[in-house]
Amino acid sequence: MDGRVIILMMDSFGIGGAPDAATFGDEGANTLAHIAEKQGGLNIPNLQYLGLQQACIEAGGEAFDLGCPPVDLQIGHKFGHAQEISKGKDTTSGHWEMAGTPVLFEWGYFKPDYPSFPETLISKICQEGKIAGILGNKAASGTAILDELGEEHIRSGKPIFYTSADSVLQIACHEKYFGLERLYALCEIAYEAVKPYNIARVIARPFVGEKSGAFTRTKNRHDYSVQPPEATVLNKASTAGHKVLAIGKIRDIYAGSGIDEAYKASGLEELWNVTLDLTAKAADGSLIFTNFVDFDMVYGHRRDVKGYAEGLEYFDKRLPEILPLLHDNDIVFITADHGCDPTYKGTDHTREQVPVLMFGKKVRTANIGQRRTYADIAQTICRYFGLEPMKYGEDFL
Repeated sequence: MDGRVIILMMDSFGIGGAPDAATFGDEGANTLAHIAEKQGGLNIPNLQYLGLQQACIEAGGEAFDLGCPPVDLQIGHKFGHAQEISKGKDTTSGHWEMAGTPVLFEWGYFKPDYPSFPETLISKICQEGKIAGILGNKAASGTAILDELGEEHIRSGKPIFYTSADSVLQIACHEKYFGLERLYALCEIAYEAVKPYNIARVIARPFVGEKSGAFTRTKNRHDYSVQPPEATVLNKASTAGHKVLAIGKIRDIYAGSGIDEAYKASGLEELWNVTLDLTAKAADGSLIFTNFVDFDMVYGHRRDVKGYAEGLEYFDKRLPEILPLLHDNDIVFITADHGCDPTYKGTDHTREQVPVLMFGKKVRTANIGQRRTYADIAQTICRYFGLEPMKYGEDFL
């Protein structure tokens, strides 16, 4: 196939109905439906046209109203919903599964209460990183812990270590007072040190600002991730000569494996701008993969219902801009990696099904219904590009 594949990955945009949600303590979570309910509707007519509301109703088993009629985009589309078979509800598991490699093993996790990290681990990192000690040492919101400990970090020079419900160790340091390269070097040390604990990621969380309430994280975040245990569809596509272009977090999530070119971007506007720019100029056969992280990082974890709703409406408003850039044989996917219902208890991800929307000039409109695994997306891409099939998933091309 001489067309291109474009994946618009709306980080944390769940649509409810995960059959094993109760196992994760997430029974009843539904990111889309609950935001629409709290806001009295959502103005997302383009996603409505692509079948989002119907997919959510079928996934969650309950009717709800988005409160907006669809706009006729005059393009063929398929819509459905996918459940996750990976053991976790984290970023890494969701992304790897949609790329055809579900995480069927158990990640290691740090406990949420103080102290989260084993003393031997912290001693090793401090010694090798030449730091006098750490702050934090617990599970926390990435913004709240800056307000709590940012000023002390500046005074003491001690980095802020924290975790979450994900398999992760996060290190926050001030770009000016600690130094960005020094933070990266410390994260590399930590990445090696956590290997015996089977941790998925170490994340560098640089920030700026001078006092509590004014600290902000920068786009110089960097994830140090383990590589997928088997070849993903990205690896197969790249090996076969398809240029794989990663935007935002994608390169880090796959530890660079199967990525030909990576583009930094942050914020919905910049992520859309870079995506559209690459879509305008990428050669036939390319695979463009964007992670729209704000839905998770800025809105979901902060339980910001209004912000999440506004983000969805902005995403929907920009969506038609991609249509005139599509080649005749291109296909576009819209999906997510997990849920993060901002109306739900706590601040963690929620186990949910995710939307599986696909559109293109030659796509035949159809309801593809329940997908048994996110890996159906990878399997569809394999068939589209004529690649050897993945071990998991069924295509819906």
